[in-house]
Parts: sequence; C-alpha cells; structure tokens
Amino acid sequence: MSEWSIQELAKSAGTTSRTLRHYGDLGLLEPSRIGANGYRFYDEDALVRLQRILLLRELGLGLPAIAEVLTGERDTAAALRTHLELLEQERTRISRQIESVNRTLNKTKKGESLMPEDVFDGFDHTRYKDEVIERWGKDAYTSGDNWWRSMSEQDRKAHLQAQADIAAAFGKALTAGLSAESDDVQTITQRQFEWIKIGWQGRTPSADAFTGLGQMYVDDPRFTANYDKYGEGTASLVRDAMKIYSERNLH
Repeated sequence: MSEWSIQELAKSAGTTSRTLRHYGDLGLLEPSRIGANGYRFYDEDALVRLQRILLLRELGLGLPAIAEVLTGERDTAAALRTHLELLEQERTRISRQIESVNRTLNKTKKGESLMPEDVFDGFDHTRYKDEVIERWGKDAYTSGDNWWRSMSEQDRKAHLQAQADIAAAFGKALTAGLSAESDDVQTITQRQFEWIKIGWQGRTPSADAFTGLGQMYVDDPRFTANYDKYGEGTASLVRDAMKIYSERNLH
C-alpha cells in the first residue's frame, strides 16, 4: 500500500506539517505508522480522512465539531457521498458568486442600475457563524455581525487592507530574520492588537484571548495560508509575537 511522509502529505494538501501533527495530537488524523526515526507516515485511508477534515474546515466547522462528525461516520463510502454533496453545494454557491460578479460587471459597463439581490447573490459572511459561536460565544458573533453589517463597503475594504498590510509587515520581518520578541516585530504586533480591537468594537482582548487568536493562526490552515503567503513560517512568527505581547502587556 502506498504511503506518504508528513512533509509530502502536507505539501500535497496545501497545509503544514505542524498542522498535521496538531490534528494527530487531537486524535483527528493518526499516522498509519511511525518510523524508527520518529517520522510519521500516512496511508490512503489517512488521505481520505484528511480530505474530509479539510473540507469540513472550509465549511466553517471547528475541530471539536469535526471530531464528532468523523466519529459518527464509520462507513467510508457514506462519508465520501456526504463529502460530494457538500462539494456540490459549494460549487453551486461559487457559481452564483461568479454570475453575480459578471452581472455587476456587465451592468456597470452599460451604466445600468444595480440591485442588492444581484450584487450579493451567493455571498454569505455568516457561513462561519457556528465556528465563531463555538470559539467565543453567541454574543461575540452577534456583536461582530452587527458591526460588519453597519460598515460601508469602503470601510470594509479599508479594514481588510489594513490586515493585509500588517500580515505583509510580519512577512518582511520574517525575511529579515527578526525574532518575535524584537522591538520591530512587537511594534507590528501592536498594530495587530489595535486592528483586532476594531473588530471587537473597542473591547480589549484578554491575554488568553489574544494568545488564543495567535495559536489559531497556526492551527487553522485557512489562517496559516493567509499569513504564510508572505513567507512560510509567517503565521508561526505572528503566533509567537502575539504570545509575547500578551505576556508583556495584557492581563
């Protein structure tokens, strides 16, 4: 039977070895065997299981919820059929987004009026609602949802661009070889802290909350990819920097 090393599997799946080890520690994805040198190897069953995990993550489920889903699905064929159904649903949603953007583009070119139901068809910022509630509670989701809905499109773009600029700054610091505790990196982390406070409507994250967010940037492949596009290892630098910032400045 074919098998792959943890590095090979991580590269193929577009994630990191650290993430796969974390999944193993949680019992989500056990290696099929561990070599004498301690290296982890994965077989075809592990590939199918990881496929399920990554799909469920993309659909917004937290790791505890994914564990429950996988525990309840012993039949691989049935799990794959469910997987396929979810992918079909996601394809339909993406197709609606493509059509929405095409309609917006064509109407803009022709100078025609735009309608909200046309512009936003297929877009749903609430798709991660369950995960937010699971991590931080219902009040956090409701507050964040109301805040996001109240923003203008220009303000939303500016907020997202600010985060991209911060992530890029972390990437440059990593390339320059700066450590997480360095003054320059901690200055960037202060920007990260202030950016997060905006989303929390000015509330100050606790040390545990800020550190937890940093850890999530490494544990969650979606966030890892968002940071590591500025250089592999950027997400880990952000996590370490946020932990140090919490220890120095938060209580």
